[in-house]
Amino acid sequence: MTGSEAHEADARLKQLGVGKELFEDALDWAGAQARMCTGFDAPAMAGITFWSRTNRFLAEHLTDPTNQDPIWKYTARDSILRVVHPSGSHAITAVSGSGGVGDLECSVRSKNPKGRVMAQLVENNMKYERSGQGVFSSRDEVEFGGELDSMPLWFLLYERNAEGKLSAELSLPKKMEGKYVNEWSERLPLFIRTDPGLDIALLDAPDDGDDPDFEVRKTN
Repeated sequence: MTGSEAHEADARLKQLGVGKELFEDALDWAGAQARMCTGFDAPAMAGITFWSRTNRFLAEHLTDPTNQDPIWKYTARDSILRVVHPSGSHAITAVSGSGGVGDLECSVRSKNPKGRVMAQLVENNMKYERSGQGVFSSRDEVEFGGELDSMPLWFLLYERNAEGKLSAELSLPKKMEGKYVNEWSERLPLFIRTDPGLDIALLDAPDDGDDPDFEVRKTN
């Protein structure tokens, strides 16, 4: 990524009310938490921990009035962990990606299959893109500033490759192929760096996409 592209990404992140450091800290903390899992935990515990802790860090930071003004909102509706911008203009959730996360010259997709609810949210992103504004109703307006399922949902995508590089980007999905998100309206690279000790890998037997979306294994 060129200096100009980096500057543009930083400016766009600022418009969205976030910054690179927030996401890097979230993934670092999630990795530290996942490393505490052992062979005596449930087989999927490390993966659930990484996914949950990343989203938890974002929620705790962005809803804390000592860190954030105005504060964001948080919801786990439909098992999708989301932080919602104070204006109700957009929301963010963390999921794993594959293909070349953080590199605009590579195509990326969600690493694991997504279910019916996520598919509807991605479709709603397309409606927002076409109309240029969200579809609001009274049901969620008081709590979230707009209809939760109609506001654009950004993905904090992250990936760890075979060389031990951890990468991340904030991207707005717009299309799915089958159960995988594979097209994006915007992609904002965050970082690519070495991250020894964790292997974020595909599930051996993916289900219908309604459960947490990756497995983390400790490496020697």
